[in-house]
This record gives sequence, structure tokens and C-alpha cells, in this order.
Amino acid sequence: MSEVLVVIDHADGEVKKPTYELLTIAARLGEPAAVFIGAASQGDAVAEKVKKYGAQKVYVIDDAELKGYLVAPKAEALQQLAEKTGPAAILVPSTFEGKEVAARLAIKLESGLITDAVDVQAGDGGPVTTQSVFAGNYTVTAKVTHGTPIITVKPNSAAPEEAEGAAAVEAFAPTISDGAKTAQIVASQPRQSTGRPELTEAAIVVSGGRGTGGDFEPIEKFADSLGAAVGASRAAVDSGWMPHAFQVGQTGKTVSPQLYVANGISGAIQHRAGMQTSKTIVAVNKDEEAPIFELVDFGVVGDLHTVLPAATEQVTQRKG
Repeated sequence: MSEVLVVIDHADGEVKKPTYELLTIAARLGEPAAVFIGAASQGDAVAEKVKKYGAQKVYVIDDAELKGYLVAPKAEALQQLAEKTGPAAILVPSTFEGKEVAARLAIKLESGLITDAVDVQAGDGGPVTTQSVFAGNYTVTAKVTHGTPIITVKPNSAAPEEAEGAAAVEAFAPTISDGAKTAQIVASQPRQSTGRPELTEAAIVVSGGRGTGGDFEPIEKFADSLGAAVGASRAAVDSGWMPHAFQVGQTGKTVSPQLYVANGISGAIQHRAGMQTSKTIVAVNKDEEAPIFELVDFGVVGDLHTVLPAATEQVTQRKG
């Protein structure tokens, strides 16, 4: 059985949930093999974590020579690993950096690339993906027909399934060219933690739009009662009520949570493109003719400033 390489998404060795989702998907396609690009000293600890989700092998690429640069060195490292191992597919987290690395890797390997998949299944001739395209107007299935399939997968596209793997650690030392080091990072600043889940990874997202009138307190309190991330529509961001980092939509972030709650959001195509692959969608809006109600599984016609505090109270009570 051919290996399926899974690029580990982590923060200083702390493995993120999308990695476990990718390993679950990889098991459908072949033998899961994780790729850790980070400090070599963290390799064994990371291997223990991914071992529980079926990783049969863990390739450790020491990032000492890769740190301080943009994504080109990572793409070169993955190219050399892929040329050595000949994987059946390469799965990459669908983050901004992940998609950049995947694009460069596809060029280097002369292979096809599929981005933002919301499902990946085994098929004749290779993996078959499901995507939402053209601003969310269509759902399509696709597969790579040339080279090694390289696929970036959105978070929450699969439920992580535990499956014991061997997780045999193997160090891999790529040779990074001078050309890959031409774009250097001269300064960086860690993002301030909100205490809530990362928007693109959250299982539940509660968003607010123009209907909030700039008051996001009901949104945030309801989100906190559910352990959810907070999002915003473009109208709310353009009005200066929330930073752009919270924007969900075609020109913001795309999310695919288990539950998406849209509050005071009309449902313009710009916003729908960023959230309509959510598994369950709930909307609260005073306008019963709002386009968002065409998309939802459950709709509430009412003022969010009345509905959300009542909902928050009920959630809090039921949580005990």
C-alpha cells in the first residue's frame, strides 16, 4: 500500500486538530505517513500524538535551516521527500500558508493541485474530492489526473478517528537552495489570544453582521456559552465593528464548522461563499425575506438582541 503524506499542522510542536482529520482521510487512500517540519527535538513527542490516529511513519524535517524564510524552503523540502517516497497523494491543511506551500509544491512536482476540499474519498484512478466553487454556487467533485495528487483540505472535513499506528520516526534532511532563501522574514509578532477557538478550525462559529448595530456583546456571550469562535460579515468589518481577522466570506476566511450561527446577516453571496459548506446552519434575522433563510437548516425571525440573550441563558442552564 502506497504512503499518503500528511503535512502536520502545529504550533511549536502542539499538533492541531486538522492534522488528525487529515490522517483519518489519508487512511481511506493508503498508508498514512505524517510529515513534521519543526524542531528535531520535538519529533518524538509529535510522533506519539499522531500515532494515535493511524500514522504509520513520521518523517521529521528539522526546520533549523527553514526558519526565518517564507514558504519556499518548505516546498523544496516536501518536493525532495515526495521524490524519495513516491506517495499516492499529499494532504495539506487548507491554511493560507498551507495553500501557498501546496501551490509551489505542485509546480515543482509537475502535479495537479486541488484546494479547499471539504471531502476526500478513494476512487478509481486516485482520490476524489468535493469542493464548493464559484462563490459557493456549485458543489463539484474532482480528481487530479497528472502527477501526484496534492490536496489542501478545510478543517472539519472529517471526524478524527483513532487508529493505532506504528509512527516509526525517520529523519529527513533536505538540501535547500539559495534561491529558496531570497524572501526572508525580518519581524513577526504573535497573535494575541482571545481564549476562543481559531475561527477556521472551530467546530462552532457564531457570526454577527449589520444587524448587530455594532454591539457584538450578544454574539460573544452566546459564542462563549457554546465554546465557539466569533465571526463577522463584511458589512460589520467595513463598519469598523470587528477586525478583518474575524471576517467570514469570499474576501475573508472560509469556514466549514459543524454548526454556523448567522446573526443579523442578510446572506449576500460574498458571505455565503465563506460559510455555506457548514454542516448545520442557523440564522437569526428580523427580516423574514433575508436571503440567508434560503440557505439555513433552522431560521429564527426576530431581533438578535432579544433572541441571543435568551438562547445564552438556556444554554448556560442546560450546561448546569
